[in-house]
Amino acid sequence: MAALDTAWAERWLRESARVIAEHRQELIDLDRAIGDGDHGENMDRGFAAIVAKFDEEPPASLAGALKMAAMMLMSKVGGAAGPLYGTAFLRASTAIGDAEALDGPAVARMLAAGRDGIVARGKAGPGDKTMVDAWTPAVDAAAGGADGHAALSAAADAAEAGAQATKPLVARKGRASYLGQRSAGHLDPGAVSTALILRAAVTATAEADA
Repeated sequence: MAALDTAWAERWLRESARVIAEHRQELIDLDRAIGDGDHGENMDRGFAAIVAKFDEEPPASLAGALKMAAMMLMSKVGGAAGPLYGTAFLRASTAIGDAEALDGPAVARMLAAGRDGIVARGKAGPGDKTMVDAWTPAVDAAAGGADGHAALSAAADAAEAGAQATKPLVARKGRASYLGQRSAGHLDPGAVSTALILRAAVTATAEADA
């Protein structure tokens, strides 16, 4: 299997951009039901900016790729998503340090650092019907990965399940919390975009092996 290295990180972020663009309207519709309705548009704009940045200046390191992504998301994405995802990628970059490739424990550290950044920035926890409900099971699942690929795959599976589990929850954070009980019955858009991004990380490893 191909290493989870700088080239993989670039593929991951490019694949994330492709998937976010593909699901842009879905994310807009999900956010329109319980939020401002701009999550899909904002995420699409932010990840398109990451791709444009990579086209102009290919990342020189694994951590550098994630830091470049963080900077683009913080500067180009409006609403809550930009600061939250930007912080996640920045913390993940710091956790990676100067590693040239990721093994299982490194993937777990990267994801945990990203999740912890989101929690610190957004003050949300599990059960609040936010992206944390996808990130936290992903972090827990990654911790048992035998290698980097297994950790990523387990994390993506858990994030998808976590996103689906937000549907019956009543939002306790963010704009959706203003709806109270009416927020139940809808998926959280941030949890769904998290699941898409983590699945893209797995897809990026498969592309390398093709």
